[in-house]
Amino acid sequence: MPLRLPDKLPAIDILKNENIFVMDSTRAHAQDIRPLRIVILNLMPLKITTETDLIRLLSNTPLQMDINFMKLRSHTSKNTPIEHMMMFYRDFADMRSEKFDGMIVTGAPVEQMEYEDVNYWDEITDIFDWARTHVTSTLFICWAAQAGLYHYYGVPKYPLEKKMFGIFPQYALEKRLPIFRGFDDVFMMPHSRHTEIRRDDILQHPELSLIAESPDSGVSIVMARGGREFFITGHLEYAPNTLDHEYRRDRDIRSDVDLPRNYYKDDNPDLPPLVSWRAHANLFYNNWVNYYVYQETPYDITSIH
Repeated sequence: MPLRLPDKLPAIDILKNENIFVMDSTRAHAQDIRPLRIVILNLMPLKITTETDLIRLLSNTPLQMDINFMKLRSHTSKNTPIEHMMMFYRDFADMRSEKFDGMIVTGAPVEQMEYEDVNYWDEITDIFDWARTHVTSTLFICWAAQAGLYHYYGVPKYPLEKKMFGIFPQYALEKRLPIFRGFDDVFMMPHSRHTEIRRDDILQHPELSLIAESPDSGVSIVMARGGREFFITGHLEYAPNTLDHEYRRDRDIRSDVDLPRNYYKDDNPDLPPLVSWRAHANLFYNNWVNYYVYQETPYDITSIH
């Protein structure tokens, strides 16, 4: 089933070229269905790339979804045209009276800063608090996962000696959860971060469930409030070439950049990446939408609390 996307969103043409069925708003209004309302708070610098990555995964479900994009009033993006932001994004202040079936909060390039030093910290914690009463289930990705765990539960982050960079095997610790239906015993997940959260800190909080981890990359997925919150330390949404672009960008400006692990065939950056996470990425997002959004959200969206 297609997604309802704003007319002229760049992701529409990109994904149509990948043979993914998407629908703009004009056509979608002709269907007599209440679509799931999904809001994406996109904190990444290259917003069009992140929009496309997430929409690609959300499109692989039989449910119709109305995708909305949120932005911060306290931060102006420097890497995305202002025309794009004005056309497709709305300020949180203009959306706070609305309710949504699902929400995704992306990572952000501020992980080496103290949380309170981030110039939009007050606004984003306001959004975190709002989501608890206005959204059925929320996915927090990478920095947003760390920030959410810190804000809600006081879980600290720690600097890493070396960047966690590559594709790492993950193990589900609670395999019977609906979020892992159809998963293999091992699944791969991209990571690209300079900080970590630690297992012992998670286990100190009975409200938190550590549901996936890796011997290499550590804490992977944490669940709270029966699935109303998922905190994901990696990037299942990454496209095949995302780590390649990041590696080449950093290599051109620094001499200490390591190859992303478990990524290039034969660890040769002249060969194309081996995509080992895409199937489980699609399955994870499909399970989230089905079991934690669609199955749990009320038909009357104003009933969310």
